[in-house]
Amino acid sequence: MLGCVIMAAGNAVRFGANKLEAELDGKPLIRRAFEAVPAGVFDRVAVVTQYPAVAALAREFGFEPVRNDRPGDGLSRTVRLGTQALAQCDGIAFLVADQPLLSASAVRAVVRQWREHPSCIVGAACGTRRGNPNVFPREFFPALCALEGDRGGSAVIRQYPERYLAVDVPPEALADVDTPEALRAIRDHL
Repeated sequence: MLGCVIMAAGNAVRFGANKLEAELDGKPLIRRAFEAVPAGVFDRVAVVTQYPAVAALAREFGFEPVRNDRPGDGLSRTVRLGTQALAQCDGIAFLVADQPLLSASAVRAVVRQWREHPSCIVGAACGTRRGNPNVFPREFFPALCALEGDRGGSAVIRQYPERYLAVDVPPEALADVDTPEALRAIRDHL
């Protein structure tokens, strides 16, 4: 069984507002993130969020909202809550909600590679640049749950580089929106 965690709980301090509501081509970033989840690929999809509107949209998509009531604890709390929610899965794909150009086909390619190599951590990359999504097999769930502060899955990948397998995706798929300037740059690119 394969699960998916969409990480949508951050405070977006560098963005200066809830970036998940920011729009690209008339569509909020959070809707774009949900639409990047390919139909029929995951057995369960959990959305870790602090925002009631995101939880409501998750339900519309048939996803399971998981409340992060302490987003200030950092990324590790979101990873832990998502991992715990899907602990019975054989693997979990972690997606971030601020990669508006990530496509369902790129997610599908990462999952396909993980199904061929289920003991590996499989992630999207472009050249030497790693990004998201990343699929972690169950044996890494304890390491994910042990993370602290503002650390995510990349800290686990750094611990086990020999177990990491990259899937090449187009560079724009890895573009993330941390600041208003980053969103403008993506708009200018389209």
